[in-house]
Amino acid sequence: MTDLIILSLLRQQPMHGYEIQQTIQTSRIDVWTNVLSGSIYYALNKMEKEELIRTEAEERTGARLRKIYAITEQGERYFKEKVRESLTLAPHSVKSDFVLGLTWIDELPREEAKPLLEQNVKELEATLEQWKLGKEIKRQYGLPPIAEASFDNAIALLELDIAYLRKVIGLMQQ
Repeated sequence: MTDLIILSLLRQQPMHGYEIQQTIQTSRIDVWTNVLSGSIYYALNKMEKEELIRTEAEERTGARLRKIYAITEQGERYFKEKVRESLTLAPHSVKSDFVLGLTWIDELPREEAKPLLEQNVKELEATLEQWKLGKEIKRQYGLPPIAEASFDNAIALLELDIAYLRKVIGLMQQ
């Protein structure tokens, strides 16, 4: 996934690693993907060795030397291959560490488990509000229909998870 995101950014313009990291954070891509800051530099080094990207220029900032990367033709082909591959994947997995833990919830005292579930609900509600706000902000700048569908899907999933947790909490109280 990290490769796909980096290549998509380099398709727009050549960038150095820090610029890629900042773009990911300011566009909030890191909120809905599993891209970690540390994985960006690892991916850049790996992709350069695989000739998916190349160093277009180097600039010195103080004692540091920054490489400015650009996508190669091979990288362009790889990018499109990864897009095709990602479109064949299920949007979400039913595998869940939460459900695994829930299997053994009776091993904890209810007065310990219930506050953990309630905290989980609060965090999901906060995340839901961020997604709703993000959708409204993006809508002001022009939100393509597919992007809007993705926001709607994420919001619906968060609402389902909140309802699910509330149901579990209710079942615990019986």
